Amino acid sequence: MSADHVLAIDQGTTSTRAIVFDRTGTPVASGQLEHRQRFPEAGWVEHDALEILANTRECIATAIARAGLSSARIAAVGITNQRETTVVWDRATGRPIANAIVWQDTRTQDLVDAVAGDDPERFRAKTGLPLASYFSASKARWILDAVPGAPARATGGELAFGTIDAWLLWHLTGGPAGGVHATDVTNASRTLLLDLATLDWDDELLAAWDLPRALLPEVRSSSEVYGEIADGPLRGVPIAGILGDQQAATFGQTAFSAGESKMTYGTGGFLIVGTGETPVHSSAGLITTVAYRLGDAAPAYALEGSIAVAGSLVQWLRDNLGIIRSSGEVEDLATSVEDSGDVYFVPAFSGLFAPYWRPDARGAIVGMTRYTTKAHIARAALESTAFQTLDVIRAVDGVDAPAELRVDGGMSVNDRLMQFQADILGIPVVRPAVVETTAVGAAYVAGLAVGLWSGLDELRANWREGARFEPAMEPAERDARVARWHRAVEKSLGWVD
Repeated sequence: MSADHVLAIDQGTTSTRAIVFDRTGTPVASGQLEHRQRFPEAGWVEHDALEILANTRECIATAIARAGLSSARIAAVGITNQRETTVVWDRATGRPIANAIVWQDTRTQDLVDAVAGDDPERFRAKTGLPLASYFSASKARWILDAVPGAPARATGGELAFGTIDAWLLWHLTGGPAGGVHATDVTNASRTLLLDLATLDWDDELLAAWDLPRALLPEVRSSSEVYGEIADGPLRGVPIAGILGDQQAATFGQTAFSAGESKMTYGTGGFLIVGTGETPVHSSAGLITTVAYRLGDAAPAYALEGSIAVAGSLVQWLRDNLGIIRSSGEVEDLATSVEDSGDVYFVPAFSGLFAPYWRPDARGAIVGMTRYTTKAHIARAALESTAFQTLDVIRAVDGVDAPAELRVDGGMSVNDRLMQFQADILGIPVVRPAVVETTAVGAAYVAGLAVGLWSGLDELRANWREGARFEPAMEPAERDARVARWHRAVEKSLGWVD
């Protein structure tokens, strides 16, 4: 039988999944494993990259076994990954020289401040990014500084740097025995080391962070054959697509053109609005990023609004406060009250990302009275995601604001939250029939590279609407709630010197 399926590796902040898709973009089978979250100090977030690699291999085997397919039926493998999370490893042994530093980590703020000097916008015209600890360059620099002998070994070519996609690609294609050291343009554009105009590493940026070129992966397109899997049940199958997770979700939503958008509610929240073949630089705090590049075609660019805390706030309610026993209980608890009781929750645990970019902000719950219960706090926590989404959509400039918002991610299955999101935005919110859009996007770019799909029009035909939420809130009430939200945001600022 012909190779008519694609396997997508979806390596996220809290778990790894492998999902097999058929030609219609429908999931056939999957495997999923969580990995440990390490918080060794305040503001530090780490992962064990070897644990992620082992989980990835196990998830691939599980998904293939559950699908009942041989490797001959798998046309290609695509990878999508948590972006900015940084690994530095030994090329000879394949072992990391330190734990991976996760995108949420803020330990490198002093390094960022030193590079920024008096101008945190110093490199925005070239990179599309503000200088922030969110991105990878300062994380790589911190690891080299922290490990004795690492800077010299990096300059000598003994060490390799990568985001999680590059780490997985290198190991799956052979590791020390000839693994491919590469990344795609979307992940590269999140490092503070890539020039958006040339789509290559930039000498000025490398010098600013004192990172040697020998440390870095090759920058490739999002859709091409990188290499073949070296062992396991998919030995010989090409890895043919890589996209950062939010770009993958956008691609899976078939939001390919300028003005098309999506919002993903995962650990964080991420709005992406396409701007076409021209990078648009925001004047309102949004990031300019690469959306995708298919083979040798011109790249597509996008504006992005990044929210640090979305679904992870539900985990915090569960793990830190203990007001729910499982994440699934939050909707019932939140809807046991008619509203938030005028309570507003600003989850600035690692500062505020777009459009504020305030690392000095910290979490705040405001408006509490003796009337307030844990149900009001749970409802305010969910509503905070909708308010943060409003802030990043209002910051869209240089391209028309979206007429409707396509949504995906774990929190998008919460109907009441999606209705509140439509109410606060004043535009329809649309959820697709298949909400695994991140993995779908990775499958699509891989399948395009090997000819399983003919082009973007065939992918658009696969997309199907699952649910639509129309705004129903009166404008006066919307305006009042938004004004109180912004007052709450003001209370969260200036807590860290």
